[in-house]
Amino acid sequence: MPSTSPSRLAASSRLALPVACYVVLLVSALQTLVVPVIANIRADLGVSATAASWVVTANLLAAAVLTPILGRLGDLHGRRPVMLGILVVVLAGSVLAATTTDLSLLLLGRVAQAASFGLFPLSIGVLREELPPARLTGAMALVSGMLAVGAGVGLTVTGLLMQNGGDYHQLFWLATALSAVGIAGVAALPRRPAAATGRLDLIGAGLLGLGLVLLLLPLEEGNGWGWGSPRVIGLLVAAVVVLTVFVLVERRIHQPLVSTRMLTHRPIVIANLAGLFLGFSMFAVFLAVSGLVQTPPAVAGYGFGSTVLAASLVYLLPGNASGIITAPLGGRLVSRFGAQATLIIAALASAIGFTMLAVLHGATWQIIIGALAVNTGVTFGYAALPALLIENVPPAETGIANSVNSIARTVGMSLGTAFVVTMVTRNLVPGAPLPHEAQYVIVFVTGAALAAAAAVLVAFGLPRHRPQPISTLEAEEEAVLGAAGVDIPAGLGGTRA
Repeated sequence: MPSTSPSRLAASSRLALPVACYVVLLVSALQTLVVPVIANIRADLGVSATAASWVVTANLLAAAVLTPILGRLGDLHGRRPVMLGILVVVLAGSVLAATTTDLSLLLLGRVAQAASFGLFPLSIGVLREELPPARLTGAMALVSGMLAVGAGVGLTVTGLLMQNGGDYHQLFWLATALSAVGIAGVAALPRRPAAATGRLDLIGAGLLGLGLVLLLLPLEEGNGWGWGSPRVIGLLVAAVVVLTVFVLVERRIHQPLVSTRMLTHRPIVIANLAGLFLGFSMFAVFLAVSGLVQTPPAVAGYGFGSTVLAASLVYLLPGNASGIITAPLGGRLVSRFGAQATLIIAALASAIGFTMLAVLHGATWQIIIGALAVNTGVTFGYAALPALLIENVPPAETGIANSVNSIARTVGMSLGTAFVVTMVTRNLVPGAPLPHEAQYVIVFVTGAALAAAAAVLVAFGLPRHRPQPISTLEAEEEAVLGAAGVDIPAGLGGTRA
């Protein structure tokens, strides 16, 4: 087999940054494309609000299981072929979602799209393979910023395509086209050998996925089934049993999907609880704000009767687009004040945002500022968590610790979705399938209470020590590597672990 010429290899390496930026933008856009159109999907398919919400929840559940698996596959078989395989699966799922009018097939398509979450850690790995150290930190910060840009792009495109009563299937045809472009870009990357040897923990993945489904299904369906019904209680008990078996099995496996030792060390437990809260906040504010502003005030007595376009561009986009600014600012806060202080600031910012939304939601500017504060808190928190983790684990285990934290964040997103759906599908306004205003207030008050609890937990639950000096560039690099769930070089984390 002929070898690749050095000049061709160098040209392929130059594509690493633009290709990584594009595929990470795609990850985030696929995440937010459907958020503003849950009501449209519900009406088109003739299903309940709870059933329609699984278009979001199924995607997040699958992502929680698939992301560490796909990252491990990239280590074992090379990142380029695994990225190509992911994009082919995402393309197939997008085509399925674009052509079906059946909820079960739509959910299958969304599960396939969840494979895209694995592109973020794999893209960071590609950058570390292809770029010189002098360019790496800036490149990773740019790629990380694409998460905020992609979220904004997803919301913007959804609003534009859905104006004047557009068909939500157009969103999935767009996802198909974007996936095809991604395949072409990744195919142009250089081939590199695998970075690791070993095997994949499929047993752990299966048990984790089953346990999460058993946990979230009764939370989603509790209103319809009855919270004291045998189905709800039985599924919750089964979830506890399966997740307990998962922990026991992982303890006996040499290369587990999740290191169970990471689940018992107090600082790591607190970091994972904080990640759970941040994921909850992100999707709770997404779904609650989208639903509230689209509520017709003439029928419900509150809301703005907003179109999908306005909900996307006016109310949700500012909070997501601000991530371009707040993400690097989070790195500066970690550098100046340390991870613990930054995480407290993040929780307090979210608490302020949720409190404002609970008390003041009668004017457009109030919704925008409240959602902006919550999203700012989430962004600061995502910057602080990786630095907090590497302060409390050896350098060789930073990748494992961040992978567990990534799962916690994704599970939090699923719980946020389930909670909002539970609240907005009970005690409906007579004669209309709409919740009372107080139910949105409960969502926001719950978010504020959880944020305050997270601030107290981080402030008093972590060991007291003075933060070691760290440059802004190091803080930003830790934030990106940690968010991706990959190893942080010993040169960064080793002196503080």
